[in-house]
Amino acid sequence: MQTKTNNIFEKIKWPLIGGIIATISAILVLLGNPANMGFCTACFLRDTTGALGLHNAAQVQYARPEIIGIILGAFIISLAKKEFAPKGGSAPITRFILGFAVMIGALIFLGCPLRMVLRIAGGDLNAIVGLFGFIAGIIGGCFFLKKGYTLKRTYNISKTDGFILPIAAISLLAVLLIAPSILFLSTTGPGSMHAPIIIALVAGLIIGIIGFASRLCFVAGIRDSILFKNFSMLGAFIAIIIVGIILNVALGKFALGFEGQPIAHTDGLWNFLGMALVGLGSTLLGGCPFRQLVLAGGGNSDSIIAVFGMITGAAFAHNFQMASSAAGVTGHGQIGLTIAFAIVILIAIFNTFGKKKTTGGTP
Repeated sequence: MQTKTNNIFEKIKWPLIGGIIATISAILVLLGNPANMGFCTACFLRDTTGALGLHNAAQVQYARPEIIGIILGAFIISLAKKEFAPKGGSAPITRFILGFAVMIGALIFLGCPLRMVLRIAGGDLNAIVGLFGFIAGIIGGCFFLKKGYTLKRTYNISKTDGFILPIAAISLLAVLLIAPSILFLSTTGPGSMHAPIIIALVAGLIIGIIGFASRLCFVAGIRDSILFKNFSMLGAFIAIIIVGIILNVALGKFALGFEGQPIAHTDGLWNFLGMALVGLGSTLLGGCPFRQLVLAGGGNSDSIIAVFGMITGAAFAHNFQMASSAAGVTGHGQIGLTIAFAIVILIAIFNTFGKKKTTGGTP
């Protein structure tokens, strides 16, 4: 009887997870988050970077409680499951650069893989172009994985190191609640649009717990389909789209088309290339931006470094006018993406063909 129950749960697990994420995202939009942006790891990290004064784009500055919640949710469940085991030491500089590049790609497209799926659920056809680019990038990453790409092994590190990011998240939450005037907070634009703090925090906690417990990753679902013919995790992606469409239609927020989509542009080539870079860079990192944030909350210092790379990438993208907007892709953005792509490909080649192979792996 127990085995039968387990089998049933395994069949419905991923669609159930996708349905929960789509529902939480729709609620957050209903309560104030930007349309088609119930959750976006890249955009929310970018907003939080702005709140800390690391970039000067006044319309995208807000300490997103969802980010804090994801970190703390992953931290709490990792402790509860006795899986909090800080590790690190696997090519930290390379991981920082890959995180930086992934953020550049995401801000050219205007969203992480999770927001890409949510945009599709909102009727944004530009996100389907991005999906094709994302898949192409993952296919490229799988080529290097098959040829032996590796960032070498990780090592056990002090648990104290694993506590640093959760403590930082709690500190930021305290500032947001007690002394928000210390932070840079948008009064107009996407940064000014947000759900109530406590609701956003609880939403982040739930998704952080789900993400750590299930090992959900928007790269792994496609990567595993290509490498191992394991399609199970795709059930979560499909469920986010189906449930998201149903909820958006019910709430009057579904609009099918390319034009006039919220916080999106219609440049197909750069939508494709932006998400191709996200797909390639995330495959080489061993997980999408959401997965990196969850692993960071669980004490993985390699993922913490990748997240710091993303934060730095967000700062550079806005301080040097590389981030896209509804008006389209900037010239600086096109140059930045081209350079980032070249660097990521060189990293892939060097860590596949340019080094003597030794035993190791990525998280």
